[in-house]
Amino acid sequence: MSVIQTNPQILGGTPVFGGTRVPVVTLFDYLRLGRTVDYFLAQFPTVTREQVEALLKEATPALSEHESRKAG
Repeated sequence: MSVIQTNPQILGGTPVFGGTRVPVVTLFDYLRLGRTVDYFLAQFPTVTREQVEALLKEATPALSEHESRKAG
């Protein structure tokens, strides 16, 4: 199963963690507020640690590239 899933029938196509109805952006919102991954997982037990780790691994290069463009 994919880490990120989009389906027009689930939250209007908002990207969610695969097999859940938890929007991916929610994780980033929690992290931005200073919450830990453990706290996020406790709030959303349908999301697995493996899904979070895979998402963060996929997102890191894109975020790094974005920050580099902003600085330059």
